[in-house]
Amino acid sequence: MEVFIIIVLAVICFILLMKVLALRSDAGKIERSFGKILSEDTNNLITLTAHDSRMRSLAGSINTKLRHLREEKNKYYHGNVELSNAITNISHDLRTPLTAIIGYLDMMGKTDSIEKIKGYLPIITKRAESMKQLTEELFSYSIDYSNADAEVEREELVMNQVLEDSILGYYSVLSEKGMKLEVDITENKIIRTLNRTYMSRIFSNLLNNAVKYSDGDLKICLKDDGDIIFSNSAESLKGIDAEQLFDRFYTVEAARSSTGLGLSIVKLLVERQGGEILSNLAGGRLTITISFKS
Repeated sequence: MEVFIIIVLAVICFILLMKVLALRSDAGKIERSFGKILSEDTNNLITLTAHDSRMRSLAGSINTKLRHLREEKNKYYHGNVELSNAITNISHDLRTPLTAIIGYLDMMGKTDSIEKIKGYLPIITKRAESMKQLTEELFSYSIDYSNADAEVEREELVMNQVLEDSILGYYSVLSEKGMKLEVDITENKIIRTLNRTYMSRIFSNLLNNAVKYSDGDLKICLKDDGDIIFSNSAESLKGIDAEQLFDRFYTVEAARSSTGLGLSIVKLLVERQGGEILSNLAGGRLTITISFKS
């Protein structure tokens, strides 16, 4: 009887030893595979033909983390590429007005003619405004895109008032451009829980976009259902896919001062607040529609 018990215990010990050795082997395979994947930067995952469910579960968990790590790395890489492109594009665009400003300042220093100096000043001012716009767009990019996961602070906004305030703030610019402005804002109070700063920037960028691309007219409408519509004629955009205007770095030949960030930021800020933005370019007319759920 004792011999039988000893044999049974020996068998059990042998089985347990084999189990431990198998687990050690599986753990070694996981360790080697993990190290190889990280060192070689491949898209491979850990493959394990183990009978132990816990080891398979461990390998599956590591593979999930590897996929997440790879996604984050790709986002980081593409973010760096996009930021590099933004800096390159804006640096190039800044060089043109800066060179012009330096040139006109040099000419002002070489003349005593008050009339000539007066003629140079508006040009210098225009170029300086162009540089200011470009630096603001770069600042907007760094703030808005780097904080994409930040919590959005919201408050109840009367959209009628926010839109009217933005239009009034841009009225002088639109008047200087000689643009025909048509505003149709519903008398019904449209209330949405949104971020006030974001909405002001959205409307500001859309108005600025109209100044760049419009052929001289702009229609702004706030409908009873809360939809906000900006529409203007834009013959220079014919043949262009309207959705391209939302690309971060898309530039239009007819508006070289644009880096493409304006409407990209609008799209980002609308969607970050749970809204929807649509663009349509037909018959030489650009229409952008924004909607937020009530």
